[in-house]
Amino acid sequence: MLHKTLSLVVLLTLALSACAAGGTSTPDENPATLPVSTSEANLTSPAAPTSSAAPTAKANSSGCTDSAAFVSDVTVPDNTNLDTSETFVKTWRVKNTGTCAWTDKYTLVFTSGEQMGAPDSKPLSATQPGKTLDISVNMTAPAKDAAYRGDYELRNPSGEAMPIDNGTSLWIIITVGTATTASGGPGSASATCAFTVSSTNTSAVVDAINAYRADNGLPALTVNPILTTAAQAHSNDMACNSLFVHTGSDGSTPQSRATAAGYSGTVTENVYGRNPPPSGQEVVVWWATDQTDPRHSQNLLATKYTEVGVGYSFFGDFGYYAVVFGTP
Repeated sequence: MLHKTLSLVVLLTLALSACAAGGTSTPDENPATLPVSTSEANLTSPAAPTSSAAPTAKANSSGCTDSAAFVSDVTVPDNTNLDTSETFVKTWRVKNTGTCAWTDKYTLVFTSGEQMGAPDSKPLSATQPGKTLDISVNMTAPAKDAAYRGDYELRNPSGEAMPIDNGTSLWIIITVGTATTASGGPGSASATCAFTVSSTNTSAVVDAINAYRADNGLPALTVNPILTTAAQAHSNDMACNSLFVHTGSDGSTPQSRATAAGYSGTVTENVYGRNPPPSGQEVVVWWATDQTDPRHSQNLLATKYTEVGVGYSFFGDFGYYAVVFGTP
């Protein structure tokens, strides 16, 4: 887990006109030079989703500020492989970067994912500003072979999540037994990788997209399970091969992946990857406000497309999103 490095990669969507029915798409080598179709989208002063910028330290009721920084995984680093039902202790080392002294009124709180037998919350030990703290939690690996992730927040006495570097989460990621794997594909650096998926992230993307469309007077997109399969396959491929483009490691395109999954229709795609991983809301804000390639926002607001599928994969401290928009 690495909360210290922010690596933002600008990702490109395909031109809407490139996705001809029954055809394949050509990757955008230099999309800024390609014509952009605006006839399919309401691009007149669109209302952007509420921004989810990186949190900053805030003054609490005592007048001091609360914030933290991730230092290291003392035990069980990301993607550690464990036996089924194995008991273990997860320890995060964090630094108090605010001006408030932490007391036992400050807590580590489980927020989402796989809880792995951990308590709902745990009080922190006294920690002065500028000092580090090791937070240890007793856990048990699940009984089923797979990859698992659990997310936690540090909360102040008022119950507010404290900023941790560029987000608000600490997490644990493990693989159990024969972990979920994905083929790296031709030319990949490694044959397999253990990635983590999150229905919370994908649902948040769908909700944010449809909220954005509603703000601009457009109907909601319907989630299509076939498009979801195609999107998840590409996000897995990106995670396992460090890809940030629409062309898959096997040379596939958004259209060919959707067709292979069984979808009969025209598609286009948005992709994104970043460390630290953005939330579903944050990635939609990025697409909606991207000034480099307006087709990100065009795809979100297009009236041509009526269905959507979203994939999300986490691996190697990066979160990878793929959204496939389709019309039958």
